[in-house]
Amino acid sequence: MVGIVSYGAYVPWYRIARVDIAKTWGVPAQGGGERAVANFDEDSLTMAVEASLDCLQGADRRRVDGFFLASTTSPYVEKMVSTIGATVLDLKRNIRTSDFANSLRAGTGALLSAADAIKAGALKNVLVAASDSRQAQTQGGQEQSFGDGGAALLLGDTDVAATIDGNYSISDEFTDVWRAYGDDFVRGWEERFTVDEGYNRILPETVAGLLKQHNLSPQDITKAVFYGANERRHKGLGKRMGFKPDQIQDPLYSTVGDTGAALTLMMLVGAMETSRPGAKILVAGYGNGCDALLLTATDQIDKIRNKKGIKGHLASRKDLPSYQKYLSWRGLVPIAPPARPDREPTSMAAVWRERAQNLGLYGSKCTSCGAQQYPIQRVCVKCHAKDEYEMVRMADQKVNIFTFTQDNLAATIDPPAVVAVVEFEGGGRGYFDMTDRDPKEVKMGMPVEFTFRKLYFERGIHNYFWKVRPVR
Repeated sequence: MVGIVSYGAYVPWYRIARVDIAKTWGVPAQGGGERAVANFDEDSLTMAVEASLDCLQGADRRRVDGFFLASTTSPYVEKMVSTIGATVLDLKRNIRTSDFANSLRAGTGALLSAADAIKAGALKNVLVAASDSRQAQTQGGQEQSFGDGGAALLLGDTDVAATIDGNYSISDEFTDVWRAYGDDFVRGWEERFTVDEGYNRILPETVAGLLKQHNLSPQDITKAVFYGANERRHKGLGKRMGFKPDQIQDPLYSTVGDTGAALTLMMLVGAMETSRPGAKILVAGYGNGCDALLLTATDQIDKIRNKKGIKGHLASRKDLPSYQKYLSWRGLVPIAPPARPDREPTSMAAVWRERAQNLGLYGSKCTSCGAQQYPIQRVCVKCHAKDEYEMVRMADQKVNIFTFTQDNLAATIDPPAVVAVVEFEGGGRGYFDMTDRDPKEVKMGMPVEFTFRKLYFERGIHNYFWKVRPVR
């Protein structure tokens, strides 16, 4: 039976209270709680990687033969981003990669496509990731309601934790939110129309179709997982569809916000974290129509709870220092450029040549003396053997800070720039930028972990590399 084998999620470290956003502009707060804010060096790709790493914990990556990435905020308009993610995740080359975009239900679309490919026998194990970091104009309701995050699900037909028993979809040409080519911000139509003629009509119709297909009633569902742009709208629709409050999965509005294409899958991860064998989970992704799926938890679900998931990431948080910091991270206010020479143009030949080292974080291990080194060295720094080494992935190793520096003059959006020399568990040292850190708490010997982040954007090219952060 095809279903979900493992799950993972990611919520950025930083949060900002909605009331703080509202006070800045003198507008009403859109409910209480807070929204998750991606750091200046995060985007939909880096968050998808984080969620996927959480999902793949303990799994054999060599068995993954498909990687589908869903987002409405892809770093590129014309370039497949799932191929970058597959390289970062150290998946094999002979896999199928595909990007799903342009709709808030891109996440459930990718999930259904993966399940269909496995059912057809074309693929065996498919990793599906969804993430979004949507940008809204200031002072509007979307600025408060949006949030950043991602989720990942590994699908297969063995050791299944939740079987996919059926699905029902409706395609509906209805425009409520959209973003045209070249737009920086999400646009939206008048809410009374979009809710009454869109959300409150399309999603219940799809859910009813799925329940009828399986001869079920709302009372037969253990957890109802469905998209909702805000808490009030979500709660009202749950009641309209006949679900009791304890059946409805937390929409994450008060802790994360509307994460777009990732929200439904993030809620599904939250539901799986607490579901017991036999639980029936209804999942509905909304956007230009609706996808509904019916899942049943198996005994295997109790064996995959060793993830950070939603719960772990919600517990690991820090208040954003100020709303002004949010504006600068999103590029909404001009920042004085550093008094430094311009960067040299990125060489795509060099990016391709060093992709294993820079994206996969591979180092070298001397086969003569066993010394481990990063970056990759043809000549061993210890025994001087030449071209006698094997590649070894460093991103999965434990690391500690050997020494560090904090520079208030370096070019960075979030001063001071913290650069650390770290010692690898398997030997050797390397230096990396540090992120998601409190400068006052950084110290030598501190355990840290690797996180895949943006370095900079220039001439249309997104440059990514690994950084270190305090263990979350």
